[in-house]
Amino acid sequence: MSQLVLVAGAGPTGLTLALDLARRGIPVRIVDRAASFFAGSRGDGIQPRTLEVFDDLGVLDAVHAAGMPTPVMRVHLDGEFVTERRMAEPVEPTPAIPYPNLWVLGQSGTEAILRDRLTEFGVHVELGTALVDVTQDGDGVTATLERDGTRERVRAAYLVGADGGKSTVRKTLGIPFEGSTDESIRMLLGDVRADALDHEYGYWFAAADRPMEGIALSPLPSGGQFQFAAPLTGDAQPSLELLQEYADRYCGRDDVVLTDLTWVTVWRPNVRLAQRFRDGRVFLAGDAAHVHPPTGGQGMNTGIQDAYNLGWKLAAALAGDDAVLDSYEAERRTVAARVLGMSSELLDKLVDGDEDAMQRGPETQQLDISYRDPAVRAALAVGDRAPDAPLKDDAGRPVRLFDLFRGPHATLLSFGAPAELEPGAPAYAVVRPGAAVAGPYVVDIDGHAHAAYAATEGTLVRVRPDGYVGEIS
Repeated sequence: MSQLVLVAGAGPTGLTLALDLARRGIPVRIVDRAASFFAGSRGDGIQPRTLEVFDDLGVLDAVHAAGMPTPVMRVHLDGEFVTERRMAEPVEPTPAIPYPNLWVLGQSGTEAILRDRLTEFGVHVELGTALVDVTQDGDGVTATLERDGTRERVRAAYLVGADGGKSTVRKTLGIPFEGSTDESIRMLLGDVRADALDHEYGYWFAAADRPMEGIALSPLPSGGQFQFAAPLTGDAQPSLELLQEYADRYCGRDDVVLTDLTWVTVWRPNVRLAQRFRDGRVFLAGDAAHVHPPTGGQGMNTGIQDAYNLGWKLAAALAGDDAVLDSYEAERRTVAARVLGMSSELLDKLVDGDEDAMQRGPETQQLDISYRDPAVRAALAVGDRAPDAPLKDDAGRPVRLFDLFRGPHATLLSFGAPAELEPGAPAYAVVRPGAAVAGPYVVDIDGHAHAAYAATEGTLVRVRPDGYVGEIS
């Protein structure tokens, strides 16, 4: 039987999945019907939980180097500066949460970093390659790919549709995409230069008598560009001239000249959720499974975490444990439904003109996502995100729990006692200062690990490969 996993769609979701599989030694092909890579900002906010995923995948340093913190927004009414605001005030890292703040990087930049990392494992995106048909049986999937008019039949163990809201995979399977598109609301989005503005800041321009109706210019990390956003009225086609017309209307000044338009689109509220995320050996992830309003910055992040949840489960299935695949839809569809609800509520606030519509709190960081049984109310329970904590290894060198978790494996933590080995799962005893046990151990120098896991001596915690608690005993 083929061991190949075929991934359709090379956006952030598909790239994350291909990378996670490749580092596990799983044969993978990733195809995309587009002739060239996406060049716009689109999903430009990377949430704290996604930064933790990127830490594990080995791309966090590159993401930090290429991106920037969320900027201060300078609010101008009738062309006059009135105040400064942030979407969320920055907070200091803690032992349990090392990356607590949103990070800004245009989606094309994120994708480029993921592609570069993927090539280190010998896997390259196959552009201009469309998936046109899918059939499956009990042993695998047969996909028909088309490139330059030539068709190829590919046999794979599994197929993952990460091919966006118009997913060919989802449509071929006949999976309903439930929800709605609101044609009454349209937003003009684009990436432009505005050299009259200080690129260290973001800007909100509006009329004083309608302060919530205006345009936003948010700086992008490289190239001196801003992401432009404005409510679109009328039927004009998106263009640099149209963006300039809106800037002239709202800025209240004549020196904001827009240039170098590299991406532009018209966005409509499209809130949809696939009726199911799996059909036999075929799975849906990212926008193919759920599409979100941009409010809250949840869409790209939710898709990346779909991939991170699915990757280790596909690897387990290929190793003989296919029962674990049953949990993918149960876990991720529940999360997607909750996130869609939150994003929609934020959109409603924006449409209604609520002054707090642009404020973001912990609910958008995706650190509280849990796969636990709703009946379980413990402070830390099976299905919760596994916290980080600073430690020292048995040689006295600084190390973190995230360092122990990093890689394509589960991890066993045995608090205060020698850890029994389990195939494919490194095991560590977590001991107090001055203690030592047989076998690998780490020292909980400040007690943060014990506190984060509510652990007493003898507690055993199994952390899944995706950084969620799989078992506590």
